Amino acid sequence: MAENEKGNGQTPVGGPTDEAAGPQVGVIGQYVKDLSFENPNAPASMQNKSGEQPGIEVNVNVGARKVNDEVYEVELKISATAKMGEDETAFVVELLYGTLFGMRGVPENAMQAFLLVQAPILMFPFARRIIADATRDGGFPPLLLEPINFEALFQQQIAQQQAAAASAEDTGAEASDDPSPINLN
Repeated sequence: MAENEKGNGQTPVGGPTDEAAGPQVGVIGQYVKDLSFENPNAPASMQNKSGEQPGIEVNVNVGARKVNDEVYEVELKISATAKMGEDETAFVVELLYGTLFGMRGVPENAMQAFLLVQAPILMFPFARRIIADATRDGGFPPLLLEPINFEALFQQQIAQQQAAAASAEDTGAEASDDPSPINLN
């Protein structure tokens, strides 16, 4: 029985203490910040007499901000526009999906990659379902978004930022740190 008492020099049952645990990341909460579905040409858009499939343009943007020392908010913005022909919009759906992540002990050099690559990978299935439900509830077949390679988008964004910084150096202008939207067409 004496071995179960506190102060026996053994590691607590939960494992090592927080200081020795290394980097820790956890989801605190996920939420819809903004959801919009528009069917501007109803009821005509519901009567697809030609049987043609609409052209769908999808844009994705990922942003992150520090809430406090151990909490970060990641926002995944997805917008999709379906057009019949060149001019007639069938529907527009926009989703701003947020997640709060608690982070401890994550090195600064890994922070940006986690927030802009790994976090949206975790968030995407939930956002994808919300988009599919919104289009289905709007009277259209569910829009099932293809998986997104957030690593490639992150690398593309870094290249764009480096090019903008180099261009700003040449012209003497300041470069923007805001992420630019990424078109998936």
